[in-house]
Amino acid sequence: MRIGLVCPYSFDIPGGVQFHVRDLAEILLQRGHAVSVLAPADDGIELPDYVVSAGRAVPVRYNGSVARLNFGVMTNAKVTAWLDRGRFDLVHIHEPITPSVGALALFAAECPVVATFHTSNLRSRAMQAIYPFIRASMEKIRARIAVSEDARRTVTTHFGGDAVVIPNGVYVERFAGAEPEPAWQGTPERPTIAFLGRMGEPRKGMPVLAAAMPEVLRAVPGARLIVAGPGDADDVRKLMTPETVAATEFLGSVDDVTKARLLRSVDVYVAPNTGGESFGIILIEAMSAGAAVLASDLPAFLRVLDGGRAGLTFANESPADLARRLVQLLGDPALRRATATAGQQRAQIFDWSVVADRIELVYETVIEAALAGGMRPAGPVTGPQRVIGRLLRGATGRAEP
Repeated sequence: MRIGLVCPYSFDIPGGVQFHVRDLAEILLQRGHAVSVLAPADDGIELPDYVVSAGRAVPVRYNGSVARLNFGVMTNAKVTAWLDRGRFDLVHIHEPITPSVGALALFAAECPVVATFHTSNLRSRAMQAIYPFIRASMEKIRARIAVSEDARRTVTTHFGGDAVVIPNGVYVERFAGAEPEPAWQGTPERPTIAFLGRMGEPRKGMPVLAAAMPEVLRAVPGARLIVAGPGDADDVRKLMTPETVAATEFLGSVDDVTKARLLRSVDVYVAPNTGGESFGIILIEAMSAGAAVLASDLPAFLRVLDGGRAGLTFANESPADLARRLVQLLGDPALRRATATAGQQRAQIFDWSVVADRIELVYETVIEAALAGGMRPAGPVTGPQRVIGRLLRGATGRAEP
């Protein structure tokens, strides 16, 4: 198949949607499909061969964080040119209602469209405001995918209809097989804890973790905290006690290899996020690497962690409960091992080999329906032709265990 993927967020800035689109493009290419990705990107940035830049993006507050989006007359021209050159069998747009290249591609696309919804925001005024303007274009979407039950509920609440739940994918072996870094490995006296995320976004939970650390250090004086991700470390230090600052190492932004090595090395990964999460890809990466996971009890995190069977949870926005559970994990090696083992087993269902099969099935079903309706795709339809009944049996929300 000739597949066009559209990412609304700047491809040169790390983020969950960007990583998802990148990984999906690469596994589709490995499976023999012709794939092109359209995404915003700053000038002069080196991009993979399969990515076409839609031009520079501008920072906009969206979904509780700052997203880099691209929208305008020049961008629209680039979108149209990309669609004309691509002659795609289908276009797969991620976050089609975000005011960026995805919405423009949805307006202009004449081939079948698949859309994936990543956002969980049941009370979004922005979605309520924009829907009347995009309603007609939304009818072009032949199949809707949501990355979680929370994202699916957002779709049904704001747009009606339904969506098939297919979770984000992870290359499990990349994390399971990463080489540990001795400097980040814990010992019984000096266990290590990791946090990854944008430090400047309160919803990522760094203030909660900083408030919990004094109690953790009182119970486990040798504990070390390793923080990775973009943001101003000095701003975070202002949230910490001197003892916590002394126990913390800031790595700044890290590449994929370093992230995998960090997660493979530490004893515990902590996700203190306070909201705005529809999935939790970082949890699965940590589980794949063999770290014991401790996360806030957000609904999306609970689903990833199988209701707490594949990782421990604490009461959202409670530094005291976070400290209690973290001390419990750090002080009980057997519990850490059992939690890590359960997490590794759980991570297998999110491997890209599983997730890509289900996405391909959506593609095949959409193209089959388009052919039945008289629409001719640009290229041949390859692979087994499946019917919608199998899709619904194997790819409902219940398949995101």
